[in-house]
Amino acid sequence: MSLIIKGKEVKTEIIQGGMGVGVSLAPLASAVAKEGGVGVISSACLDRIVGKRIKRKIGIYEAISIEIANAKNMSNNGLIGINIMFALQKDFEDSVRGAIDAGADFIISGAGLPLNLPAIQSPKDTALIPIISSARALKIICKRWEKLGYLPDAIVLEGPLAGGHLGFKMDQIELEPNTLENLLPEVKDTAMKYGDFPVIVAGGIYTNEDIARFLKMGADGVQMGTRFLATKESSASEQYKQAVIKAKNDDIIVVDPKVNPPGSSCGLPFRIIKQSPMFISAQKKMRAPKCDKGYVLLKDENGKFSRCPAKKSNENCFCICNGLLSSAGYNSEEEEPLYTVGTNAFRVNKIISVKILMDELKGKS
Repeated sequence: MSLIIKGKEVKTEIIQGGMGVGVSLAPLASAVAKEGGVGVISSACLDRIVGKRIKRKIGIYEAISIEIANAKNMSNNGLIGINIMFALQKDFEDSVRGAIDAGADFIISGAGLPLNLPAIQSPKDTALIPIISSARALKIICKRWEKLGYLPDAIVLEGPLAGGHLGFKMDQIELEPNTLENLLPEVKDTAMKYGDFPVIVAGGIYTNEDIARFLKMGADGVQMGTRFLATKESSASEQYKQAVIKAKNDDIIVVDPKVNPPGSSCGLPFRIIKQSPMFISAQKKMRAPKCDKGYVLLKDENGKFSRCPAKKSNENCFCICNGLLSSAGYNSEEEEPLYTVGTNAFRVNKIISVKILMDELKGKS
């Protein structure tokens, strides 16, 4: 069985999660695409990451064009998508335009509801795939997108066991109704009502048996991030990969700037390894307030992107931009890393190649 999204066949129903910052780049995405899955680049801070590599300052539009072209070339024109976080509002529209003009096969967008995504630019052959965490969120998107003359080409249903930013409040994460298994039937029914587009499930999926179980339940595909985090092709730093391998179950926690600070300056619950150096420093109030990258900036009263919770105080937030950039080796000499993972990261015990992992996930080993 294969997965069809906007006329494009995904031979293996596995979409690699777009892990930012700097973890999911062309080497990882192309390796997954070569094995029949969808390789996904993370757009977060990509202008700095690619700019450092090519030794000149560039904007997000050009950075996305370069990275998608690299991934396409390295994958022998396999299927390449890009994850664009709605929460990074300052770069969101330019990132979408860059991805479409570069010929990305898929745009996957979450960290907030991308309600105006189809209005930014005609997507042409690029599939638009929002990330949602409930049937209610899917209905909101479909109703808004219908007014724009478009419906999702597929959706990613992300449960509370995922890594990074979560679409649930802290007191909702462990509720039985919010398990992926319980969310899927209503979301599937809603998708069928609005056009029967594919539903891809994400969050806590780890084995070939997990994949088979969700496909049997009605999912059309799966998205997996943590399994690809400690692969050889991942662009996470060696220290990041070793932190994943060493992590125990109780080392993986969810933090929230409003409930158990410090947390992400995006304001969403955020799953991390508690030994992350930046988290420890922020927790002990050892860091001075800092915001010199500006990816999470919000508009001020004059309509300018200038506000960030980490700019004036670190009481409630760590500096997520710098922490995640350091985790990918961008600024590790001067900054402490921040390690974000999914709930099953403690099960990862070695670094392997994408091919070996994909064979395992396909049930070949």
